[in-house]
Amino acid sequence: MEGQKEIRLSGSGGQGLILGGIILAEAAILDGKNAIQSQSYGPEARGGASKAEVIISNDEIDYPKVEQADLLLSLTQVSCDKYIDTLKEGGILVIDSSIELLDDLPFNIIKIPILNTAIEKIKKPMVANIIALGAIQAITDVVSKNSLEASVLKRVPKGTEQLNRDALMEGYNLIKG
Repeated sequence: MEGQKEIRLSGSGGQGLILGGIILAEAAILDGKNAIQSQSYGPEARGGASKAEVIISNDEIDYPKVEQADLLLSLTQVSCDKYIDTLKEGGILVIDSSIELLDDLPFNIIKIPILNTAIEKIKKPMVANIIALGAIQAITDVVSKNSLEASVLKRVPKGTEQLNRDALMEGYNLIKG
């Protein structure tokens, strides 16, 4: 990873993307990098649009907000429509396979079944955020697998460690497989 990476995770409230942002920033810190994480969500916490932003850098971070994202994750159509204009040209757009896009966008588009994998394979919709983090790690290598797993295991509820390990693995597999 050279320079600074600006990442925006978006979806609806209740999908765990704010936790996802915290985990990603913490993994970067475990890797010895600088990281800043911020978040915002609509007034209707569950169901409203939510976003978490993470800036990861080998150098000092001089502005704490994502202006033009290098990577945008969208788990819902609403969040994709709302934030797609904040992705820099040539940036990486990671979207759930349920999202419809207009043709000819100037991004590297990776459309994968994040939500369906959580529901069908893992049988727990609430791990979609962890699956997404695994996919982001496999795509960008912005944090190491070891640091990401350590950060996930530190942050998830006790007793769900194996479930979340499995979710992380499914995320890697969506990209590598």
